[in-house]
Amino acid sequence: MIPHIPYWIPTALLATALVAKLPTLARAWRDPDVRATTVLLASATAVLVVITPANIERLNRLTGVPNIASPWAYSFLTAFCATGLTMIIRWREEPSERRARRMRRIYWAYAGVVAALWGTFLLADTPEPRIYDLDTYYAGTPWMREHILLYLTAHMVSCLVAACLLWKWFPQIGNRWLKAGVVLQQLGYASGLLFDAAKLTAIGARWSGTDWDVLSTRAAPPFALLEAILVALGFLVPQVGPFLQRWVRDQREHRRLRPLWRAVRVLGASAAPARLGFWAPLDLRLMQRRQHIHDALRLLGPYFDAGLYDKAYEAALSAHGAAGANAAAGAVVVRAALDARRAGAPHPAGAPGARIGALVTGDIEAVSRALGHPRIVDTLRRRVTSTESPIPHA
Repeated sequence: MIPHIPYWIPTALLATALVAKLPTLARAWRDPDVRATTVLLASATAVLVVITPANIERLNRLTGVPNIASPWAYSFLTAFCATGLTMIIRWREEPSERRARRMRRIYWAYAGVVAALWGTFLLADTPEPRIYDLDTYYAGTPWMREHILLYLTAHMVSCLVAACLLWKWFPQIGNRWLKAGVVLQQLGYASGLLFDAAKLTAIGARWSGTDWDVLSTRAAPPFALLEAILVALGFLVPQVGPFLQRWVRDQREHRRLRPLWRAVRVLGASAAPARLGFWAPLDLRLMQRRQHIHDALRLLGPYFDAGLYDKAYEAALSAHGAAGANAAAGAVVVRAALDARRAGAPHPAGAPGARIGALVTGDIEAVSRALGHPRIVDTLRRRVTSTESPIPHA
């Protein structure tokens, strides 16, 4: 381990992801994917917390047991490996008794590795605390040698199996978020294999009487940090990606509906929902905004003037095209209906503008965008109700 590696950066990233995942765990703790993702993040974070040099010294001092951080860190690493393998299997295969049996076997196998790690550590004699070079310093010590080889072997096997499973599965994946997650995991497990290779090479050099400790103390740790981040991200991206995509889409629609919502909010909605604050979920705020707009447009329905709409549409057609003319004409009749209702004017002559109401409510986002240009809407309205100059282009 190296003192100058910024352990706190990846640790903070993983801890932040873990904290962000906790509310989801509280809401959906029965979901095995949510539980597994939380365990994976927790174990990856715990590994990085324990291997931080300052925390190794702190553990040694508090417990009075030299090198006690070793079985703790390697146990969390083993849990991280087991959870990663089972999550890949859960993603690749449909629920079945065979799948459940395979995952149970992995958990039991790696639970045995954890037990063996603690057993070998307790049997080993490690009186000298080693912060950065424990693996090479005790590479020839009975039981500690087995302790080190056990965690490296378990880690290497998990990386190889995971990489093989992902490689075979990748061509079958169509979802872009899942594909991105698999690529990140592949890179992460490749980093893990480089970590193992550097460690084993340094240990082998020690056995042959050569000092290649730099491979273990300086070359290997960055690959371990990179693996923890990439693998964790690989499991998070397919879950967080679609959420962020929906959030961006909802945020865009929420913003685009603002002009129409501001125009009609003076009306008392027929079934006005409770007021929501800024911290309410975005999808709930968007649903409320849509509901308020639709309720207000129903109240304005009797005031929609079909004749005004047709004139505005024809006047705007050449300047804005069919879609733009429809939005601009809708904005004109909404503005006129609001003025008529506010003034207590009688309904327009003839049948109610049901057709116009359907056109307006059919694309409220376009009408709202048009209302975002009040000068153009007002000019168009004056033109079709008098003899005005041509309307300006947006």
